Amino acid sequence: MNRARSKLALFVADAFASGPRKDQRVKGDCYLRGLMLDGRRKSIQPMAERLEDGNEQNLQ
Repeated sequence: MNRARSKLALFVADAFASGPRKDQRVKGDCYLRGLMLDGRRKSIQPMAERLEDGNEQNLQ
């Protein structure tokens, strides 16, 4: 599991490296984790409920 987290962190850093602001990169990381979590619905509200650091505003 730690290996997968490390790979995801590297992917996120690369994917959002062009983001001009740190908060945008953090929100992108949160959004990707929300998409990858278990759960049938991948819309904003259910993802925000599953993420401890997620909220609907940031995920949009």
